[in-house]
Amino acid sequence: MYETIQQTLSWLEANTKLRPSVGIILGSGLGNLADHIASPQRIPYKDIPNFPVSTVEGHSGNLVLGMLGGKAVMAMQGRFHYYEGYSMKELSFPLRVMKAFGIKTLFLSNAAGGLNPGFKVGDIMMITDHLNLFPEHPLRGKNDSRLGSRFPDMGQPYSKTLIDRATAIATKLNIPLKQGVYAGWQGPSYETPAEYRMLHLLGADASGMSTVPEVIVARHAGMEVFGLSIITNSALSASTEQVSHEDVQEAALKAQPLMTSLITELIKTL
Repeated sequence: MYETIQQTLSWLEANTKLRPSVGIILGSGLGNLADHIASPQRIPYKDIPNFPVSTVEGHSGNLVLGMLGGKAVMAMQGRFHYYEGYSMKELSFPLRVMKAFGIKTLFLSNAAGGLNPGFKVGDIMMITDHLNLFPEHPLRGKNDSRLGSRFPDMGQPYSKTLIDRATAIATKLNIPLKQGVYAGWQGPSYETPAEYRMLHLLGADASGMSTVPEVIVARHAGMEVFGLSIITNSALSASTEQVSHEDVQEAALKAQPLMTSLITELIKTL
């Protein structure tokens, strides 16, 4: 994998001028944050050597480089999922490239189902911890010490410093900000009512089909991580109302302005 990373890195260095230190991964229906990046350079994933390609509606499939919050950023406008058929190594490959390119801090967003009875559709949840329920671990296999240690510590996967700063920013901007534990599993089917209850009993406040493998790889690589979930459907109605990808995208779209403001202001503090 190391040689493949270096090949992609060389291509990016030859085709871009900006050298960002902040990475952003935008989830389902949340790609519009990239429209707020100044002086953007958009590169379709299909043009980047060795990069996977998004196959899910609501994931534009562009790498966007530019300025946000006064910092040089690299944003993934669309991510890759295990349920699309990608291996863990493939879906986390962009994280390896980001690290090699100089990314030190990673911001992630996702659309998630709300499990906490105090949450409602449209809420923004700051991720404080996660449950990894994927059937395969992203670090499974022989470890390359050039990428990270064999047994990375996950005692604090999400930066407490950034969580504290985000809390203060949200208070200042009057952004209602929840916090909680995110449960990640493979999908693509949405959870059954019994599965929602199980996840809640395990301590999860929200659940979705992404983010956790990316966070594990980012921490393995030594990046600082901050994550947000947009609550796009409520488990409280899971037994009576159907959940569709279109509904998820619509709910995410409504929450985007507040999420964009929060992330932009947080980037300014780096």
